Amino acid sequence: MRLFACQNCGQVLHFENTLCVKCGATLGFLPEQTTLSALDPLDGGQGVFTARAAPGPSFRFCDNAQQQACNWLVPNDSAERFCTACRHNQTIPNLSDPVSKERWQKIEVAKRRAFYSFIRLGLPLKTRLEDPQHGLAFDFLADAPDAQQSVMTGHDNGLITLALVEADDAERVKRRTAMGEPYRTLLGHFRHESGHHFWDLLVRDGGRLEECRAVFGDDSQDYGAALQRHYNEGAPANWQDNFVSTYATAHPWEDFAETWAHYLHIVDTLEMARSLGIGIAPRADKDGVLEAEVDFDAYRSTDIQAVMEAWVPLTVAVNSLNRSMGVADLYPFVLSPNVVRKLGFIQSLVHGQVPAGRMAA
Repeated sequence: MRLFACQNCGQVLHFENTLCVKCGATLGFLPEQTTLSALDPLDGGQGVFTARAAPGPSFRFCDNAQQQACNWLVPNDSAERFCTACRHNQTIPNLSDPVSKERWQKIEVAKRRAFYSFIRLGLPLKTRLEDPQHGLAFDFLADAPDAQQSVMTGHDNGLITLALVEADDAERVKRRTAMGEPYRTLLGHFRHESGHHFWDLLVRDGGRLEECRAVFGDDSQDYGAALQRHYNEGAPANWQDNFVSTYATAHPWEDFAETWAHYLHIVDTLEMARSLGIGIAPRADKDGVLEAEVDFDAYRSTDIQAVMEAWVPLTVAVNSLNRSMGVADLYPFVLSPNVVRKLGFIQSLVHGQVPAGRMAA
């Protein structure tokens, strides 16, 4: 993610802004340009605007803007009611319930950030209407009052289910603590579950299955049995040598999804660091081991080592700042050489690279 600037007055803007606090301009996000734009209403347009960042065509807001749940734009001549991100919604909660509505609004914020990354990486984003078998869709579900079993967050052939209660901060922390997780967020859920979806599209259907198995292991092993073993026995003692998290040890599919999520964490955070002009040069670091200048586009980078050389010093800096405030580390993970190798595979995958030594068919 990056910062934006109001095209009307130059005020610094953030991704979720809908109004410029300096000049009062209405703001909307243009997914094709991945930019936030000041808008000018068309005379008599009744909700139709021109965008300063895309002169020429006219736009209107996604229908979910009426629920204060979206600030993305749709071309005015489009038949679509919803934006590029919201048209993937299959089920949303009962919006007459104020608690459910508030939780859904929080989920939509995280979803749009996830979609920003998908768009920046040029990932395939077909809806269920466009591809009934493999299209990406979301069910945001609340537990029924008399339900014997809670809604489980997960993925099933392109359909990502997210439990609405995950938007309750207290409940999410409770679940994170119960499961011994160092990190659990709404955005993290979207990034992890999307990893399963894009494994289907880019690995299984993309001709990279054997190559992926060489990195992450044999995914043909029984998934249910592997998960049960993980919950019964936990992670192996030396898990940090090969995995980014304990959950990644459960099965190669989970290893891929966890690594995929971390790749998105890393490139998106580095983009913001670049947007902020952050450089790391600790005075106590006489050898320059922790020096870094985030002066490249992490989303476009095809060199995982360059990404790591910027990422590791940045995490040391932000974790140290967090500790100064008495809060948990922002990035409480250790990236071993084997994990970096896996991240490199994800990078090659999203950029459509053929690794050295592999001949194109």
